[in-house]
Amino acid sequence: MRLAIKKLSPFSFLIILFFSFALHAGANGKDVKILPANVIQGEPLMAVIEGVKNISAVKKMTFDGQPLGIFMYQKKPTALIGIDLRKKSGSYELMAQFSDGQSIKKIIIVGAREKIEAPLGIPQKLGGDTKESQNKLVSTLAEENKILANLRTGKKAFWTEKFVYPLSNIFVTDDYGYSRKTGEYSIAHKGTDLRAKEGTLIAAMNRGVVRIARNFRNYGKVIVIDHGFGLMSFYLHLSRMNVNEGELVKRGQTIGLSGQTGYALSPHLHLSLRINNNSIDPMKFMDLFK
Repeated sequence: MRLAIKKLSPFSFLIILFFSFALHAGANGKDVKILPANVIQGEPLMAVIEGVKNISAVKKMTFDGQPLGIFMYQKKPTALIGIDLRKKSGSYELMAQFSDGQSIKKIIIVGAREKIEAPLGIPQKLGGDTKESQNKLVSTLAEENKILANLRTGKKAFWTEKFVYPLSNIFVTDDYGYSRKTGEYSIAHKGTDLRAKEGTLIAAMNRGVVRIARNFRNYGKVIVIDHGFGLMSFYLHLSRMNVNEGELVKRGQTIGLSGQTGYALSPHLHLSLRINNNSIDPMKFMDLFK
C-alpha cells in the first residue's frame, strides 16, 4: 500500500521551524534578558534568567566560552559580564544551559569605543616630566597592576542588595576609558575620577571582603573590595585607610578618606571596577542598579 505524502506549504514549514527554535531557545517561558541592550568596549552587562525560580535550574552560563558566576538578585538567577576596554569589537555568544537539558543562545554585539587621548604630566613627587620618571612610572605601574590582577575572589556573591556610590555627592572630573599621554607613553584611564576634597568619607559600594589595603607608589593608598565571583571595587589615592585586609565590610561602611597619594595631581577619588579582571566603566555599572 502506498502512503500519501502531503507536501508542506512554505507557511507550514515556517511554523514548524519557529516551533523548533522555541523549544531550543525559550521553551516553557525561559529566556535570558540582557541589560543594557547596547554595549561598547569597557562596559558591563547584566544577564537575567527569566522563567526559573532558583540557581539549581541553571546548569551553567558562559560568555565567549568563559563560565559566569550565577547568583540570585531580585529573586532571579543573574550573572554579570565585563567587556574589557581592549576586547575586540564584534559578535560574541552567551549560552545558558539548564538542568532539564534545554539551552538558550544569545548573540551580543560589542561596539567599538571612540579613541580619545589627552596629555597628563607627572607630579614632582614622582620625579616630574623627565624621561627617567616616565620610564619608572610605566615599569612600576606594571608591577602594581600585576599585584592587583592576581587577587583572590570568593566563589559566591557576598552581596544581595543594590550597589551604592562611594561618595554622598557624585561629580565626575575625569571619565573612564580614554588614554593619557605621558611623554612617549599612552596609559589607559581604567577608572572614573570623582570630585572629593581631602578627607572626604569613602564608603564601600557593597558588602565584600577587603583584599587590598596598602600603599602603592603610583596608585597611592589603595583599598580593593572583593564582592565575589570576580567582581571587585577599587578605591585609589586615599589619604587614610580604615579597614584591614581580610576584613568583611558592609555596604555603605566608611572604609577610608579621599586624598591625593601616588600619581595624583589634586585630591579626588579614582574609582575602578573589574569583573573577572575585565576593567569596566563604573558609571555604566551603576546604571545597572537604577
